[in-house]
Amino acid sequence: MMNRRRVLSWAIALCCSGAAVAQTQGAYPNKPVKFVVAFAPGGPADIIARLLGQRLSDSLSQPVVVENRAGAGGNVASGLVAKAPADGYTLMLNTSSFAVNASLSKNPGFDAEKDFVLASVVASSPNLLVAFPGLKAKTLQEIMSEAKSGKLNYGTAGAGTTPHLTAEYLFKVLGKVDVTHIPFQGAGPALAATMGGQVELASVALPAAVEMVKGGKVRGLAVTSAKRVAAMPEVPTVAESGFPGFEDYTWVGVFAPSKTPPEIVNFLNAEIGKILRTPDFQSKLAGVGFEPVGGTPKEAGDYLKSEITKWSKIIKETGTKVE
Repeated sequence: MMNRRRVLSWAIALCCSGAAVAQTQGAYPNKPVKFVVAFAPGGPADIIARLLGQRLSDSLSQPVVVENRAGAGGNVASGLVAKAPADGYTLMLNTSSFAVNASLSKNPGFDAEKDFVLASVVASSPNLLVAFPGLKAKTLQEIMSEAKSGKLNYGTAGAGTTPHLTAEYLFKVLGKVDVTHIPFQGAGPALAATMGGQVELASVALPAAVEMVKGGKVRGLAVTSAKRVAAMPEVPTVAESGFPGFEDYTWVGVFAPSKTPPEIVNFLNAEIGKILRTPDFQSKLAGVGFEPVGGTPKEAGDYLKSEITKWSKIIKETGTKVE
């Protein structure tokens, strides 16, 4: 994952972006900006959209409207925003599932590398495996044992999300067990189904589940970070649970149609960077299990390409297909 120290590294390079926008694009923005969120309310993209949208609205002096357009593992929103006017007024909040779907989806309706520019990688978080509180198995190793002798299901925010691929790799490749995947249209619905016992397990980005784990509505089994997270110190890592070296994350980024003027992309990147550098915003991110990332548009673009390559290899290794 791009180091969060980059939150500080590009400020000087983009300090004049606001002036460039004013000179070449007129008074941008002069009307509300729309955040199209690729998943249902309650998931990581939605959490970031609402936290960032509020702050960006203040800095831009224009409303930032959040619109959830869930479906097809984020592809519904991607298809809509790819065809939107490239004027900086329609942006997409999507997760690392965008990089996964570049290989997983045969005909997503857009080209991940040609139709979009990643203006900023805002934040990242580990993924989390949780269980229905009434499930007999209490640990990840006990889950693996039960999966060998019985049939278990797990929910995710949708096919092609990184928590989906994380779980597939953990169960199929490392654990050598078969656990059936049940895709939902967001982490919120997946967690609700786990809380109610409709599915035994869920694999989601950590921020969506923090409060539910703390409240005892679902049981935290294992987190995919290298170390335990401060928000839930009682939940062990996957590495501690018998799979040394295992580490994985979900990131959330702000995307724009590819033909958006570079001046606007740089301006948005700089404004987001200012927000990410504020201690109050960093504290809010930490409270829900996120870490700020940031970086220049070029760094974000290079990172996206590396993620597409990485997840393409994992898809082939796990044999994952869109259901």
